[in-house]
Amino acid sequence: MKNIQNWLDAYGQSHQNKTNKIIHWICVPLIMFSLLGILSLVKTTIPIFSSYYCINVSHLLILFSIIFYFRLSIPITIGMIIYSLLNLYIIYQFELFYSSQGTLLIIYIAIFIVAWIGQFIGHKIEGQKPSFFEDLQFLLIGPAWLLSFLYNKLGIKY
Repeated sequence: MKNIQNWLDAYGQSHQNKTNKIIHWICVPLIMFSLLGILSLVKTTIPIFSSYYCINVSHLLILFSIIFYFRLSIPITIGMIIYSLLNLYIIYQFELFYSSQGTLLIIYIAIFIVAWIGQFIGHKIEGQKPSFFEDLQFLLIGPAWLLSFLYNKLGIKY
């Protein structure tokens, strides 16, 4: 099993070009936000004890992602939980501002498409194919790779 540094190093191999890195700093968070936004539109209410809670598919994706990160690094897991909660908060604010799920879906899909186009442009500039073509788990490593740069700047070991 790869450790977190093995994953980050492997991901970094196809992310050496400065322009591609800048594009990733913009597009990876937008992709994560828009994907969680799209998935947040699929909701259900579940009873727990004597209360009812609204959950959505984004919560499940975050839960499975957190399990993936937890196997690799507790500090990365904590950072990804915080970042995921920030995304959920922004998504909640969008829901308050845009009452139409149709409008939200269009916004999230537009962000998702534009961000992926940016990613592919970055990889064209880099001259390397995206890492997830090799292994889909790299879709979860992209946000952790960005987080690792922040941790390095802050002196946080992961």
